[in-house]
Amino acid sequence: MVVERKFIQDLIIKWRISKYMESSLMRAGFSRVEIQKTPVITRITPYVMNPGRVIGRGGETIDALTDTMKKRFSLDNPQISVAEVSNAKLEPRLVAKSIADALERGINPRRLIHTAIKEIMQNGALGAEIIAKGKLASKGARAKKMKVRLGYLPKSGNSSKLVDMAQIASYPKYGAIGVTVRIVQPGTKFPDRDVKKVDLPKNIAASEFRRAHGQPVRGPVPQQRPSAPAPSPDAKPAQEQKPAHEPEPAAQPVVKPAEAPK
Repeated sequence: MVVERKFIQDLIIKWRISKYMESSLMRAGFSRVEIQKTPVITRITPYVMNPGRVIGRGGETIDALTDTMKKRFSLDNPQISVAEVSNAKLEPRLVAKSIADALERGINPRRLIHTAIKEIMQNGALGAEIIAKGKLASKGARAKKMKVRLGYLPKSGNSSKLVDMAQIASYPKYGAIGVTVRIVQPGTKFPDRDVKKVDLPKNIAASEFRRAHGQPVRGPVPQQRPSAPAPSPDAKPAQEQKPAHEPEPAAQPVVKPAEAPK
């Protein structure tokens, strides 16, 4: 029973450190934190978009953060090493934060979700899911749920532990909206299947095509006409041919001059 209580306390401390890092490193683009505890030190690795803002001038900011870890969470010899996020489109917290900020600015949620999941899959993700729940419509409308899912995304068993997830709350003027993002990172190996990259569905691809060409989002899928191949410089100009329906010019009657009187 004592061992189980120790494990629970360690998990609670890790959760509290993650929440504190999220609130204090928000301006640096905080994504996630990894905590590795050993008998000698406690290694804390926050992943951010701007490591220079966390380190500070001469290391002042990271030294102050280390002292806070000692006093606030009673950690023995904590060591903080800042890591930079390699791809922001594959970080669930950063994607959810960008969607939440855009919802507060009043951007259409359907367009936001389709664009975000398209960018995630184009960056090599094997699966992704974005869920938005809350006051998605205008004032007075009922709360609803919007979900878009692509690729392979397990939600039960040991395979579900390989999925990265983040939840962010957005607060527009009509009511709160919860945003949940799940991403399967590129190169993830599942024990039960071999996952390959999937293509975008037709509705998302069509909406992106219309938006790129300035066409209305709704309606039938536009068809691109194939462009004529460019003539090669060595090609000879073709001889002009008369159209088949053009009539031949009528023959003019020959008029003989009148003979002079004798």
